[in-house]
Amino acid sequence: MGDSVHKLSSRFSDRDPLELDAIIYLVGVQELGQYHRKYKKDDKLNLMHIAICRLLEPYGYYEFDYFDEDGWPHYKIKESLPPLKAGEQAVLMKEAIVDYFLEKEFIN
Repeated sequence: MGDSVHKLSSRFSDRDPLELDAIIYLVGVQELGQYHRKYKKDDKLNLMHIAICRLLEPYGYYEFDYFDEDGWPHYKIKESLPPLKAGEQAVLMKEAIVDYFLEKEFIN
């Protein structure tokens, strides 16, 4: 994860290491594709939800369903996440983020 965090941090946060939540938020913005908007607090939570669904989709937990009239993607739950401790959740999300950026060819 180190290289991808460094690359993302240098692009988005003046080289301070990005927190996991910030990277998830950026994935949500990427998936929504509406880069030039100001987002409200509720939007930020929704963007993180989109990102988590998209990141965990390849693992079989979520499936893309449709785009609403505002262009927001919606997902349906295919399989409930197993109960995970906080550390295990972070590891899963980091793996999913690395996979996502490899797929997008942002890192190699």
